[in-house]
Amino acid sequence: MQGLMQRGELLISGIIRHAARHHGTTEIVSRRDDGRIDRTDYAAIEVRACRLGSALRALGVQPGERVATLAMNSDRHLECYFGISGIGAVCNTINPRLSQDDIAYIAAHAEDALIFADPALLPIVAAVAPKLGGMLRGVVVLAPPAEMPECRLPAGIALHCYETLLAQTAPLPEWPVFDENTAAGLCYTSGTTGRPKGVLYSHRSTLLHAMMMTFADTAGLRAVDRVLPIVPMFHVNAWGLPFSAPMAGATLILPGRQLDPASLLALLNGERATLAGGVPTVWLGILNHLRQSGESFATLRRVMSGGSAFPRALMAEYAARGVHVAHAWGMTESSPVVTWNAPKPATVALDADAQLDQQACQGRTVFGVDVRAVNDAGEVPWDGATQGNLEFRGHWVASAYYRQPETAVGPEGWFPTGDVGVIDAEGFVTLTDRTKDLIKSGGEWISSIAIENIAVAHPDVAEAAAIAVPDAKWGERPLLIVVPREGRSPTPEAIRGFFAGRTPNWSVPDRVIIADSLPHGATGKVLKTELRRRYAAPDAP
Repeated sequence: MQGLMQRGELLISGIIRHAARHHGTTEIVSRRDDGRIDRTDYAAIEVRACRLGSALRALGVQPGERVATLAMNSDRHLECYFGISGIGAVCNTINPRLSQDDIAYIAAHAEDALIFADPALLPIVAAVAPKLGGMLRGVVVLAPPAEMPECRLPAGIALHCYETLLAQTAPLPEWPVFDENTAAGLCYTSGTTGRPKGVLYSHRSTLLHAMMMTFADTAGLRAVDRVLPIVPMFHVNAWGLPFSAPMAGATLILPGRQLDPASLLALLNGERATLAGGVPTVWLGILNHLRQSGESFATLRRVMSGGSAFPRALMAEYAARGVHVAHAWGMTESSPVVTWNAPKPATVALDADAQLDQQACQGRTVFGVDVRAVNDAGEVPWDGATQGNLEFRGHWVASAYYRQPETAVGPEGWFPTGDVGVIDAEGFVTLTDRTKDLIKSGGEWISSIAIENIAVAHPDVAEAAAIAVPDAKWGERPLLIVVPREGRSPTPEAIRGFFAGRTPNWSVPDRVIIADSLPHGATGKVLKTELRRRYAAPDAP
């Protein structure tokens, strides 16, 4: 019909093209393994991504073919994001913290043609390469020639130097145009319950998710922001920040391998970060470092956190340090953001304590997706009390797993998350637990998250996890494992006493175990499967 608006394909290359044209001198900061800080800008990133696109074509990479990355957050990894997807290939970000067996499974399942790897991660590639014969054609080391390590690969798998490839190749004259529903990225779940499963993102879904992240009631990214994604680029595309930051023209600060609290704080302050994203265990570690060192945040004002619940007590302590923590919730299967905790008129009218309670929930649904909670009778009411199994659907939600025809997605597109929660009258979602982590005692459900949030509010507790253990009388009872703060020595009796008046007596843990540490998985989450093996098995102490 004449007179309608112009239309163009929603392609990831359009993001970096916009950033280079309109924010070309904006910094991209990368910390190398030796601590050196390198600086570039969006204009240079686009030229190099175009060179990479040409180099990939010269290596025989075809549209739709999968190209893996095994790398931490850096400018070179960012160039891979745009160079691989920009020619219509698929960027498969692999988590190097997974077992070598799972890494080999992912690369084989994806049928990766090439692997781009940081030098420090090359031993992992060398170990899994023999399992990828006849499929993997080459390994590209993300380094200049002077930093190329020795590496023996099986016959038929070539070893390339990233900087040499780029130096030998002219950039693409322009980014190719193709259907926006073309696959762009492939991320695999962390595989805590069986083999990792692949989630295939399209250009359209990725761009829409990135655009949503710039909304005022989400990350609200602006050109004057300096963004530090602590969450790795191999974990759900660093929550979309490497796409939304260039879309907004914001500075990206990429931390590399040095993710200990002292190094992160030094980078946050030294590079004047205004916003950062990471899982709660990261923010817990930084907070413990601040407590011990007496240091403070120089410019950080906003934190986005997800992956697991951020305890209310820690939110209050960050607020006292001038930093607002925003909860977000989603999964690899949802790109990942589905809800974001931003106020509504009804919530800003609450008193300070009630506002903090509200801030500690997982937030409200962002535009582009939808959420509901269901039980056997159907959708549960939005009353903030009736629990249901949470489901979501929308523009950046998976319809099925990659190369797995079986799916639990219903005919109306609702994806079952495995989370249990409630939705209040204002549409705010609160997770009560993962389905597998709920504790059923005497016919009543006990939330492990609620127990953990109370425990970490104790002044002597740094971290806590609650699990169900078998009980002859009640079926299951809660067991609490806590890690003390540095220099503190809480007793089990004192921890149990702290629950008085904060939760019903029947949900107070029967036992408290003081531990030196908790086991964490590849994405920073506490491994409750390992805790159950240690403490809930029949022969456990």
